[in-house]
Amino acid sequence: MKNSRPRVRTAVLTASLLLGMGLTATPARAESVAPDLSTRMSAVTSAKTINYYPSDAGWSAMWTNFDPVAIDADLAKAASLGANDVRLIVFPDAFGFPTPKTEYTERLSKFISIADSHGMTVKMTLFDWWEGYGDVTRSIAWAKAVVEPYKDDPRVLAVELKNEFRPDDTAAVAWVKQLIPAIREAAPAMPLTLSVDGGTGAAGMAKIKDALASTPLDYYDFHFYGSSERSLAEIRKAQAAVSPSPIVIGETGVSSSATSEGEQAAYLARVFRAATEAGVGSVAPWTLNDFSAGAIPSQSIVSTIPAQYTYGLYRADGTAKLAASVVSTAWTTGTMPNSYLNLGFEAPPNELTWKANQPEAGVGTVVTDMARSGSYSLRFTGTTRTTAGLPSMRTSPITPVQPGYRWRAEAYARGLNATGITEISLSWFDANGKWISENTSNRLPAGNTSWTKLVVETTAPAGAAAVQLHLKSADNTGTVYFDDVAIS
Repeated sequence: MKNSRPRVRTAVLTASLLLGMGLTATPARAESVAPDLSTRMSAVTSAKTINYYPSDAGWSAMWTNFDPVAIDADLAKAASLGANDVRLIVFPDAFGFPTPKTEYTERLSKFISIADSHGMTVKMTLFDWWEGYGDVTRSIAWAKAVVEPYKDDPRVLAVELKNEFRPDDTAAVAWVKQLIPAIREAAPAMPLTLSVDGGTGAAGMAKIKDALASTPLDYYDFHFYGSSERSLAEIRKAQAAVSPSPIVIGETGVSSSATSEGEQAAYLARVFRAATEAGVGSVAPWTLNDFSAGAIPSQSIVSTIPAQYTYGLYRADGTAKLAASVVSTAWTTGTMPNSYLNLGFEAPPNELTWKANQPEAGVGTVVTDMARSGSYSLRFTGTTRTTAGLPSMRTSPITPVQPGYRWRAEAYARGLNATGITEISLSWFDANGKWISENTSNRLPAGNTSWTKLVVETTAPAGAAAVQLHLKSADNTGTVYFDDVAIS
């Protein structure tokens, strides 16, 4: 944690000056007692970590096109959000293998110094873009060369040995079982971890724990990209899979181009809130920046996926998305208000969090011709229905669902020559996303009505892990407006 670790300003300045002159810098050392494993672990499990690459130089390009000025500006931005830790990924192919090139170890030292100047520690991830599991001896030599200089450096918080480790790969398991004790011997006070990808999840974490029973990790890194509506259930699965070892959420987020900037923000808000409920103290958004065209190296399949360019809290031009506000709020106040859901429809179009359900039967649109408060409301006109159900616009609350908890939702509706069914409902789902049941409100009368409150109050059913709030209008040859929605 940035306020509890010794400062090393003099050493950092010296390192920066040496690098500026093209000379080799020695990693800064603590001016007091070096951190022990317990101290580092305490910081790991509460770290406000940001995943980071520059917007124009992702993955290995951050190192091959190293730009300390851009990195300094970006980490200042991250620190302003409340981050006190940054994850960096070290690539053997870029750094030189099995002996890291001096030029690249200097760049690593420079990055750590820049992070420290903004009050941020560093988590290092090793061996990304790596399949050389048969080369154990040289893998150990390379990892030691990278890690050992920082074994007692309080600016480096932890080491992830392999990004998104595959526990079903027997060669990978044999490799890491030899890597762990070698790094423990070289850096005994450094916490060690592995991450799993979002698809492998809790089951993969359990496999890693079982496989490494004789060479255990200090904590587990959960990369969560599942349904944010069910994030509490998924986080608890991950905790149970490796208990009593702690977990952190080392990556999480959603692409704003695949959804919307509003849904990206709501996604992160739900995950932060669920993590708090589960007692997980460290959640790391992926990633600080969107990426510009060409920023992701072409040798990565990620470069061919458009959505991968827009996970950032900031757009590629440096302007902030709503997600930046969510993360800053989480890191500075710990609160997650439902205002991120745009319940009054007043937010800009790119911050929409409402999604169409049964859109072939009708879609609600945000309009200005009738509002109960503010300037905007949601309008349905000329709707029908499908065999699967009634058309609606839906969202999910920030607060996670737990069975037995009381819920209340309300919305105001107004009809002009309205027909059919107009109501709101809460739809409940289990931890696997299977529908359980639905509770509906009173209905808006047909014809012309003034603003009428629709309310549903109920208790979350047994097995519930998620809820959706639906604003419905079906078989409506007229027009219905919704405004001033609330859920708690």
